Amino acid sequence: MTSSGHYLDTVLANFRGIRTSAERAMEQLDAEDLHWSPDPESNSIAMLVKHIAGAMTSRWTDFLTTDGEKKSRERDAEFIDGGESIETLMAIWEKGWDLLFDGVGSLAEEDLLRVVTIRGEAHTVVEAINRQLLHNSLHVGQIVYIAKHRRSASWRTLSIPRGKSAEFTPAGQRGMPAVSALPAGSSTATDEPGS
Repeated sequence: MTSSGHYLDTVLANFRGIRTSAERAMEQLDAEDLHWSPDPESNSIAMLVKHIAGAMTSRWTDFLTTDGEKKSRERDAEFIDGGESIETLMAIWEKGWDLLFDGVGSLAEEDLLRVVTIRGEAHTVVEAINRQLLHNSLHVGQIVYIAKHRRSASWRTLSIPRGKSAEFTPAGQRGMPAVSALPAGSSTATDEPGS
């Protein structure tokens, strides 16, 4: 496998992990929780769902041939909580993810250094993908944080529960050196993001 092919496989796996974390957090909530925000200046999960999906829909529609910020996008409306149903929010969410996975999945290795624009700013395809990965990660972290806050003691963790790390570390590996002390290419990180 080439490094470009590895990059595409890895980034798709990362996007799948981010999506799974958000969905596992949201499935623990009811409609009221999805529309709750801690104060008027903060986003609800519903707003974040619309914003993440809006960005993906805009970026990944005709990705290689049109600017990533489509004129049809109503970004400001993404930050208005209109009381949308769970079904409506999930349909918006699915559309955005479908476009992203179809778009990234259709890229060939030779596409990675092509130049695309977002709001008129030039990006290589790699830069545009990384920008989307960072954007989604930031906002999915917010979704998880809000969901965990709303569920409190009834929260079902998305990764290793507090105080249970030893149960998830093979006995022979306890006391391993820090990742920075490991040989190049080694890692003790899990594949599953979340908290």
